[in-house]
Amino acid sequence: MKRFIFAGFILLGLACSGRTFEIPAVSDKPKPSQPGVQQPALQEGELRADGDTAQTYALITACGYNYETPDTSNAHAAAPFQHIRQSWDEELQRYVFDFYIHIDIDDDRGKPNITDRQRNEIKTDGHSPASMVGQEGETMVFRWKFRLPTGMLTSQQFCHVHQIKGIDNAAGTADVSMPLITFTARTLSTGKRQLQVIHVPPTSAGGGNTYLARADLEEFLGEWVEVEERIECAPEGSYTLSVRRLRDSRELLSVPRTPLAMWRDGTTGMRPKWGIYRSFGKQGALKSQLRDEILRFADFEVKKEVR
Repeated sequence: MKRFIFAGFILLGLACSGRTFEIPAVSDKPKPSQPGVQQPALQEGELRADGDTAQTYALITACGYNYETPDTSNAHAAAPFQHIRQSWDEELQRYVFDFYIHIDIDDDRGKPNITDRQRNEIKTDGHSPASMVGQEGETMVFRWKFRLPTGMLTSQQFCHVHQIKGIDNAAGTADVSMPLITFTARTLSTGKRQLQVIHVPPTSAGGGNTYLARADLEEFLGEWVEVEERIECAPEGSYTLSVRRLRDSRELLSVPRTPLAMWRDGTTGMRPKWGIYRSFGKQGALKSQLRDEILRFADFEVKKEVR
């Protein structure tokens, strides 16, 4: 497991003025493992922050998840920056995961042929326990909480904070280049901003993305929401969703059980992803519209529904 020296702190001052963030101060709250704070035992498929930022990646992989971060991208090469950290959240009264993204530094996994987007995500994958990957005919249930930052900036291009994707096969021939489901924060041509739930059909089904639900993005900014998502993994499967704001229990997004193609040809399983994956345009054309962000996530659960 890679261990990162937090010399990357100094890199925050190198980005354009007015678009940077400050790393939160280390909390003096007691860790859940200390006396007086109860931390429920983790079950398979669960991932909760424990307050040990230095061991965040080890925690993620130990719980059956994996991560894709730009820790050594560009200016971070000289001083690697840990892009998934932990902090104490006063509203939830527990530790949570902080997902960092730097608009002027970060890229997509350091791939030299991808120059128009950046990614900081966790996921399940082919190395996860079988119970955390959906097979054809099975039903998967995903639960988590997230908080988009106050003042978050968006463009007319994609900014995914959640995806459901297929896992490629050994031959590399599966139809998995596109996700099946995305939660996408976007600015419309009218200037209005939305959080959209989008179904991207399998290639064999042709084009025509379906917008399953949309809500005013402002309803989410600075607010914790909790999500329950259910997918039936099949060419003739289904999708169900509920997203509720914790402050007032208002349901901001919902999709009643809807028949959908929820499988991709050749895939070895369906899996979720969370974090931030956004476009900044060719040659960085959209960077001036965006900024550094910190998105918060908590209490991940990936379960296989037993019939």
